Amino acid sequence: MILAIAIGGAAGSVLRYLITVWMKHVTAQVPVATLLINVTGCFLLGLFARTLNASGSSPVIRVALTVGFCGGFTTFSTFSAEFVTLVQEGRVARALAYVLTSVVVGILATASGLLVGSRLMQSR
Repeated sequence: MILAIAIGGAAGSVLRYLITVWMKHVTAQVPVATLLINVTGCFLLGLFARTLNASGSSPVIRVALTVGFCGGFTTFSTFSAEFVTLVQEGRVARALAYVLTSVVVGILATASGLLVGSRLMQSR
């Protein structure tokens, strides 16, 4: 179980790094790469939670993808550091918009993942 979480976490962390490097050229008012990664991770967690639980998948696969991959892929610490940096730079409105967008869209993405997962399981 621990090895599965470690492998999933490593894969998620590496993918997060690659996406961040790939998106370095994107300039925006808020850290877009972290927002995209966290929202995508929320969607995937909802999707995995619904489909893997309903399909009777192996508990090892479930924890590898949810705790491991999604845990390694998403990043609350980077999100928090970016928020603090925006505030320290005097861009408080942007920082607050970043937090609000991240939380609201993250929750909607999780709900969407659960819904998509439910529909996938019903179509089987």
